[in-house]
Amino acid sequence: MRLGRMLLDGQWRTVSVRPDEQEVVVLPADLGSVDDLVRGGPPALAAAQAAQSTAPVRRLDPALLGAPLTRFNRDILCTGWNYWAHYEESAGRREGQDPAERPRHPTFFTKGPDTVVGPYDDIRYDARVSDRWDYEAEVALVIGRVGRSIPAERALEHVFGYLVANDVSQRDLQRAHGGQWLKGKSIDDTMPLGPWVTTADEIGDPAALRIRCLVNDEVRQDAVTGQMAFSVAQLIAELSWGMTLRPGDVLLTGTPAGIGNARDPQVFLAPGDVVTTEVDRLGTLHNRVVQL
Repeated sequence: MRLGRMLLDGQWRTVSVRPDEQEVVVLPADLGSVDDLVRGGPPALAAAQAAQSTAPVRRLDPALLGAPLTRFNRDILCTGWNYWAHYEESAGRREGQDPAERPRHPTFFTKGPDTVVGPYDDIRYDARVSDRWDYEAEVALVIGRVGRSIPAERALEHVFGYLVANDVSQRDLQRAHGGQWLKGKSIDDTMPLGPWVTTADEIGDPAALRIRCLVNDEVRQDAVTGQMAFSVAQLIAELSWGMTLRPGDVLLTGTPAGIGNARDPQVFLAPGDVVTTEVDRLGTLHNRVVQL
């Protein structure tokens, strides 16, 4: 299933997006939000699937889609340096914060949930905060089953589904706080997420997805998830080692090469730019950068 949140007749409703992406099935209100379906486990998902045969159908209007997830257990979990080409392209551009060698384990950080905006919402640019706004196309996943110290060979069983994210970052803030990335990743209304959650059974191998980022229709990033330094299963296994992951936790899996900070000359986002983030079989985000 592809589960989304759409504004219909003045109310947010949970919808199932049909494969042609032209229509949605409006699920019964008593099934709750996408967040409720994630936390409800297999019975909730089965109820949503069963409801599709009799629920009303409406035309999909992408402009009416909101972020599919809105109720977060904690900060959004993120992965840095998870494509070696991206890790290498930034060498010497980290303002004295380059590691001595390639990381042997995934690099994790978090960002505040108030960063999240919908798949067609504006990215809220504030020049007083930073003038080095960068794009980062990523595949995100949402955990659907509680687990701690999850073995890699069982890790994908804990994934409810996948979605698209763009981890818009402020590079000067990212470097200014002792090497900790939280501040430079947590500016309000800057991380598009969506357009819907595609359940894991529809994806199969998460290493076979093409991911792209375009700015004003110019391709800036183009990679496949099989190029990740650490696979989705490895990320879940490492992150959950001694740490409980719960249904509704969101994990970003890293961005490929092509970021603005690593280009020569560097190129950063500016008001008026349109950022398009695409992942095969997961959908597209389309967001304009707008000055506050």
